[in-house]
Amino acid sequence: MPPTNLDRTLSSILSSRLSQGRLRRLTIPSATSIDFSSNSYLSLSSHPAVKAAYISLLTSHLHPQPGHSLGSGGSRLLDGNSAFAEDLERQIADFHGAEAGLLFNSGFEANTGLFACVPQRGDVIVYDELIHASVHDGMRLSRAQRIPFAHNRVYDADLDALLQSLTKGPQGEAVKSGRTNIFIAVEGIYSMDGDAAPLKHIAECVEKRLPQGNGYIIVDEAHSTGILGPQGRGLVCQLGLQDRIWARVHTFGKAMGCSGAIVLCSSTARNYLINYARSFIYTTAMSFPSLASIRTTYNFLASGHADPLIKKLYSLIHHMHSLLADTIKRHAPSPELFRINPEVPQSPILPLFTNKARSLAQYCQDRGFTVRPIVAPTVPMGQDRVRVCLHAGNSVEEVEGLCRAVEQWVVKAVKSRL
Repeated sequence: MPPTNLDRTLSSILSSRLSQGRLRRLTIPSATSIDFSSNSYLSLSSHPAVKAAYISLLTSHLHPQPGHSLGSGGSRLLDGNSAFAEDLERQIADFHGAEAGLLFNSGFEANTGLFACVPQRGDVIVYDELIHASVHDGMRLSRAQRIPFAHNRVYDADLDALLQSLTKGPQGEAVKSGRTNIFIAVEGIYSMDGDAAPLKHIAECVEKRLPQGNGYIIVDEAHSTGILGPQGRGLVCQLGLQDRIWARVHTFGKAMGCSGAIVLCSSTARNYLINYARSFIYTTAMSFPSLASIRTTYNFLASGHADPLIKKLYSLIHHMHSLLADTIKRHAPSPELFRINPEVPQSPILPLFTNKARSLAQYCQDRGFTVRPIVAPTVPMGQDRVRVCLHAGNSVEEVEGLCRAVEQWVVKAVKSRL
């Protein structure tokens, strides 16, 4: 088929992105390379006990009961609902100390559905500038006003000042009286920097500036599910804020090792989402194997079997950060060439900041370590980095091997600049 004018237009756009070094490509992970890239922080998808429990659950439901099928057969509002799905929602809500929950096929669909339909015309969404792309897409579909605040800054002339400003001006009276709703969107752990939201301060600030109770905090717990809080319940539970957060989005494609997501909220909000969240209404429901994988990993967490994995994970985090800090002390690279955050990480995500992210990533990949360069526009200009993700399945030897590779690259890069 000869190229059309549209093909030529699209090809030109792709060529422009290629010339800027920003062209995205699909790759297939090497079976022999050591994973320091995926979000499977607890390595549950390859854990023998989890896999065995999953197969057992599948077998027990599918073989003796011919009424159970692999596929769901439609949206949950038509033929795709099941007692298993509703029981799973109650189990997850109970585990996280929430009133109710609604399953979505992915975290992206949960965020787009939630933010698109809940805020009404005249409401305001105040969001951390580093909030996930799915929240941005949901906000664009919303009828509410959108205002960003500087990442994780609460009282330093940002969120606090922003909420104060909303109580003044044309809409100030409606905000102060509680007639206008203010939604505050943050993440538990931010996927590129690996830092946690100062959630207690955020809750205190919102309650102080919006005393009528019209401030509704929504926390995306995608990267904090499974690794923070008692038995991996997340940041909200770790801080005991269950009753002060309006909604939480927990996703299962990271530490949980499967796929899908749930919005935890009130029963009223759940019913509202069933009626108005288009990403829930107009999509085929999750298949039984997907639901079974979610139940399997939640059973694993609730039993306490993941606790040693979480402990090991944080031991590796401290060890790697210490090794990288020693590398910087020994070789004193410029901050533009190589730096890390000086504080011990709050999560398994360790960004290695460098203006030569592609070079460092390729150097590590050539030595058998899977890491990825993250460059603008995924991160702000001037904040390119190699994103390292640690896993409970990594060994101390693997961590030390990656750190040696990073140090070797730093030494060569420093010498080349002399």
